[in-house]
Amino acid sequence: MTAIKELKATARAKVGKGAARAERRAGRVPAVIYGDGKAPLGISLDYTEITRTIYAGHFLTTLFNVDVEGEKHRVIPRDYQLDPIKDLPLHVDFLRVAIGATLEVDVPVHFVNAEASPGIKRGGTLNIVSHTVALNVPADAIPDAINVDLTGREIGDSVHLSSVALPAGVTSAIHGDDTLATIVAPSGLKEAEADEAAAAAAAAASAATPAKKS
Repeated sequence: MTAIKELKATARAKVGKGAARAERRAGRVPAVIYGDGKAPLGISLDYTEITRTIYAGHFLTTLFNVDVEGEKHRVIPRDYQLDPIKDLPLHVDFLRVAIGATLEVDVPVHFVNAEASPGIKRGGTLNIVSHTVALNVPADAIPDAINVDLTGREIGDSVHLSSVALPAGVTSAIHGDDTLATIVAPSGLKEAEADEAAAAAAAAASAATPAKKS
């Protein structure tokens, strides 16, 4: 079961840009809790605590119990805004999560066993197409990451989501198949293959040309 982390917050009496700026001047980050058929709840978070929590990683795939003056709200972060210059939090959106709910989340993709890939051993490069993948997951069992095994992968291979074993209860949230990575040939090998192909084509053309009679 996914561990639920704790956050403390205070209710905001006022909303709007002016109130949000006042919260930031006071060393707090404005936020909102919404969803589950209930009215949105404006809150504010301790600036130092929420900054540390965001930069600890996995923020958007972590469940939280947000304690708003003694009342706990089971939520997952849906979005957050950072200052474009300082990269510090300006606002956070939380979605209420009911017991037994299924969520769509973007889960990081990790590529493992590169040393067991013949294509990479030959000098091929792993070209990562998707660093995250959209999945439908049980709220109480959100995976930290999806591991993609590169064992046996050759140059020219494409790795698709459909070939990856997903945890129990987890399904793709996209329509069709998603390409996660490809293994591309090194430039030297590409040039050698191109030269070979050109030579073969020239030989075939020469063989097909009738010899001139003297």
